[in-house]
Amino acid sequence: MSEMREEQQVARERSGHTAAADGQYLYVWGGYVSVADHEVFLPNDELWLYDLESGLWERRDMCGTVPPSMSGTCGCIVNGQLYIFGGCCDDGQTNEHYSVNLQDGKFSWRKVEHRSGSLPSPRDKLTCWIHKRRIIYFGGYGHKLLSEINDPKSFIVDEASWAEDIFWGWNNEIHEFDPEISRWTEPQTFGRAPAPRAAHASATIGSKGYVCGGRIRETRTSDVYCLDFNSWTWSEIASSTAAPLGRSWHTLTAVSDTSLFLFGGLSVDCRPMSDGWIFNLETQGWTRMEHQNKDKPRLWHTACQGRDSDVIVFGGSHDYILLVDKGHCNDALVFQTQPYPLIRLCEDFIASHASVFQYQILCLPPKLRNAVQKRTIFFRPSRKSQNTFKSVE
Repeated sequence: MSEMREEQQVARERSGHTAAADGQYLYVWGGYVSVADHEVFLPNDELWLYDLESGLWERRDMCGTVPPSMSGTCGCIVNGQLYIFGGCCDDGQTNEHYSVNLQDGKFSWRKVEHRSGSLPSPRDKLTCWIHKRRIIYFGGYGHKLLSEINDPKSFIVDEASWAEDIFWGWNNEIHEFDPEISRWTEPQTFGRAPAPRAAHASATIGSKGYVCGGRIRETRTSDVYCLDFNSWTWSEIASSTAAPLGRSWHTLTAVSDTSLFLFGGLSVDCRPMSDGWIFNLETQGWTRMEHQNKDKPRLWHTACQGRDSDVIVFGGSHDYILLVDKGHCNDALVFQTQPYPLIRLCEDFIASHASVFQYQILCLPPKLRNAVQKRTIFFRPSRKSQNTFKSVE
């Protein structure tokens, strides 16, 4: 059995990848690694699936109209389809749009052609929200023609990057895509919008989208904004407590109807971070979390909600990648953010003592037996991916 475990596939280390979860699997695509001081994009024709119960990986080959290998793309799942938009490839930032059906077993990419509306300009390091089966994209870093820069408040030019009449910079634009009719719209928003930014983090709860931090020119912030999708109104949420340090390349994950989990990132003083925070939307306050991964800083990683409000953090780098780019990771860190239901506690207890309950496990009802056997794999001594944390007292 030990030899079989050693031969099990594991997704390669990476940063700048995209990931999304559907309750059963975490899907990972793209990103890059460093080889001999060169940035190398990972294969674009493979998709990695992480089983949220067993913690095992499997690789699926992909076909169809395969996207270019990229980092910094934005991915999400809508109606069983994984959509990716934007990103940076060998030719620079892109505004191409692709999707793949995750349910038919073919894993065939198709290029999404829009039927109406205006395609957003090329960009990477953006985020998105899902609302009523529509994808709402926000922010990012990319380029525009000078003639396309109509509002300096929505696109801040990076004075260090331009070529003839093409200018790079940060934006705070909102673009909505409706997959059912392949239509792009740019809703008019109200209220005070966040400053243009990239490498920020976002999360959706109900009919509201939240954005936290990111890079704005040469600074990094930890401000929190909310966009109401019913009225398209922005509002800034002033923290009632001490806030985390400003950062970029971090993650923000919804873990309940009233709370968000922030992890890692690159700090204002360019330090990779390993701190975790919970933001309570009712009290509008931050609570720093004590956890077992203080020695595992991460930036440009991904974080997705797993089972029972677990957060699965995968990949990223533990180095300041703009100076030393060798610290890419491939471990999956599992954070418990809410008390587990009784059935989960029972499953995990039996699975973690499988050698004691071997006969009893075989006598369980089929559905429960299958769940426990999957968790048994997760609790094997050779696995080190389970990590939990608790609030600071």
